[in-house]
Amino acid sequence: MRKLFGTDGIRGKVNHYPITAEMALRLGRSAAYVLKKEGRSNLILIGKDTRLSGYMLESALTAGICSMGMNVILVGPVPTPGIAFLTRSMRCDAGIVISASHNPYDDNGIKFFSHDGFKLPDDVELKIEDVLLKDRHDTVRPTGDQIGRARRIEEATGRYIELIKSTIPKGMDFEGMKVVVDSANGAAYKVTPVALRELGAEVISINDDPDGTNINLECGSLHIDQLSKAVAEHDAHLGIAHDGDADRTLFCDEKGKAVDGDQIMGLCATSLKAAGRLNRDTLVTTVMSNIGLDRYLGKNAINMIRTKVGDRYVSEKMIEGGYNLGGEQSGHVIFMDDNTTGDGPVTALKVMSIIKNTGYSLSELVAPIELYPQLLINVKVPMQRPLDDFPEIQAAISNAEKSLKDGRILVRPSGTEPKVRVMVEGEDSNQIKTVADEVAGVIEKAVWNSRSW
Repeated sequence: MRKLFGTDGIRGKVNHYPITAEMALRLGRSAAYVLKKEGRSNLILIGKDTRLSGYMLESALTAGICSMGMNVILVGPVPTPGIAFLTRSMRCDAGIVISASHNPYDDNGIKFFSHDGFKLPDDVELKIEDVLLKDRHDTVRPTGDQIGRARRIEEATGRYIELIKSTIPKGMDFEGMKVVVDSANGAAYKVTPVALRELGAEVISINDDPDGTNINLECGSLHIDQLSKAVAEHDAHLGIAHDGDADRTLFCDEKGKAVDGDQIMGLCATSLKAAGRLNRDTLVTTVMSNIGLDRYLGKNAINMIRTKVGDRYVSEKMIEGGYNLGGEQSGHVIFMDDNTTGDGPVTALKVMSIIKNTGYSLSELVAPIELYPQLLINVKVPMQRPLDDFPEIQAAISNAEKSLKDGRILVRPSGTEPKVRVMVEGEDSNQIKTVADEVAGVIEKAVWNSRSW
């Protein structure tokens, strides 16, 4: 049973347990204790997004790792997929990302990649957790020249930009295309605009001036309205919106209408299939993906496999089955032939290359992917606890399932926040709102009235 790690590392409010400097130092020591035994290079790479607290956590992690005799490479603000790539290409034993993704600036998190650029396996995370919580590392104290060193490299962003540009067909450029990029004042504030300009696009870059406190602040992929207005204002071909660590991308079409992750995955799946490059004619996604995507793929003879929520589970299934395209409705899209995790900048270039290659607008390309009305409600809870413990919640879910003739309900605890997520979809938008509100109300009443929660 995990006590610290969620589905995407350790996350929480800064200077509150477990996201404290003291805990980061102990985590660095624990990670080095475990990884030093299994690694080869004696090297861990650390990157971050643009949050103010990144300085504090970066320093504490570095101190902990070096105190155990491992060396550190610091790359500064780089998107999460860039850390996955750099960890692999620089042959490090692991990569660490300091980021809370789409969360507000006063949250932060710490997540790990293994030497191959994939999320650290569950069993290794549990080993690190066990070492940390039981202080198993406490007696290991290298001295003298056995203490690790840290060095900072400046060319990390450039290396990642070259990877991004290499993922589209050789010789293709974006001359004549105008695009608005909203970097959410996050880790991709240089990366995506620079890559697109180098490929010839006219780029209008917004929310690209991070100050440590404005990451995700009413901008980026969670606040698409600002991008929509900018696309209309500049008469752009499309808009691109990242979250704080740029492992996801959502879009606006040329009319300023939002295009979500399910539509992007459907578009990319049919494009790859047409080129004969969609492995086993299959897309891997999660239980959150819309029924409409499932039906669209079926019409195009493409299989869809669903996993638990979390891009780590998507990538695990992709590796297991040899699939090369997967992702989440939220905009994490994994092109396994190009990178090992959800990659926002790569997704942006892939979609732009489809537009350029076909000559169709984004609205025309996604029009056939008709999604069902879907509503997601987040219910705050004091702490995570199995919903099976509450008969009234199970009864409410059962009643909702019976009332939805051609739809579905999914209720699950969040893997990154103290919330329960209620998702309902179906043909009737009024009905799904009624059902979602009723189930969310039962959950809220049950958990806050429970003395044992």
